[in-house]
Amino acid sequence: MELVVATKNEGKVREFRKIMRDLPVEIVSLKDFPDLPDIIEDGRTFEENALKKARALAIFTKDVAIADDSGLVVDALSGSPGVLSARYSGEGATDLKNNLKLLTDLKEIPAKDRGAAFRCAIALVAPNDFEEVVIGECRGSIGFEIRGNEGFGYDPLFIPDGFDKTFAELGMEIKNRISHRFRAIKAIRPVLEKFFYVNKKDLSF
Repeated sequence: MELVVATKNEGKVREFRKIMRDLPVEIVSLKDFPDLPDIIEDGRTFEENALKKARALAIFTKDVAIADDSGLVVDALSGSPGVLSARYSGEGATDLKNNLKLLTDLKEIPAKDRGAAFRCAIALVAPNDFEEVVIGECRGSIGFEIRGNEGFGYDPLFIPDGFDKTFAELGMEIKNRISHRFRAIKAIRPVLEKFFYVNKKDLSF
């Protein structure tokens, strides 16, 4: 049985293959389905976007599908940038522009009120109407300046709880051990275990 991951990113595919290596399933990606129509991510939450992508993929491929959506939520901004994390600074958004906008929006906010979290939702959808969503979260705070050269997105501003360095300073090895995505992938593992073994006969594999 195939499990289709809604990404063309080989790094993400490797993550899923690693954590699911002993399950009776073959991991494939969007690269295996070049005719898949574009899916507009217009949900109000990460969960809605992940479910929308996974549902569309399951319908198109007739396979079990998994999709994720993630971003940064800042307490003082009522959860923004949220689902707009990648395009927070508007048309032509880049990581640098997004970081600079976030610093501007938080310029009057003191350190004690700069709490934030990276959040990742992963949705699993199957043709037999099975659906489940899990959440992974990494809490921290937003710094006052861009620091570090590793990572991407808001990594140069996000300081995870228990550390005094940003994700971009800590580097990918440490980030990958505590990140929201890693925690979400760990959370989806038991869901996949239960799904594949309970639904084995229904899915004929």
